[in-house]
Amino acid sequence: MALVKEFKEFAMRGSVIDLAVGVVIGAAFGGIVTSLVKDIIMPPIGILLGKVDFADKKYIITQANPLNKVTEVAIRYDNFITVMFQFIIVAFCIFLVVKAINSMKKKEETAPAPEPVPTKEEILLGEIRDLLAKKA
Repeated sequence: MALVKEFKEFAMRGSVIDLAVGVVIGAAFGGIVTSLVKDIIMPPIGILLGKVDFADKKYIITQANPLNKVTEVAIRYDNFITVMFQFIIVAFCIFLVVKAINSMKKKEETAPAPEPVPTKEEILLGEIRDLLAKKA
């Protein structure tokens, strides 16, 4: 039972829950970026490059031969190009998020700290000092 209690304490920490939320949001964001690249970015790039469809681009090393039960051996660079675009988009988005967080931290650091409110003793000592200065 101690192991279960210890696991519950571990799982209920704020950082673990934050991490879980981050992973779920990250996975959803990855799906969005994948769709963006495959469905929106790659078709116009294909048109600009001479009406090339990147959906099935490959360099065939060995042709498939069904009679000899040999499968095709190919370098599929279509997926690599798509994943590179996805990486660039995700990296840029992370850069923007980190930049925004850093700028918010700088604003917090540059904000001047409010002057401390003097205590009653400090006020009284200041009045005594002022009275002694008038007498002298």
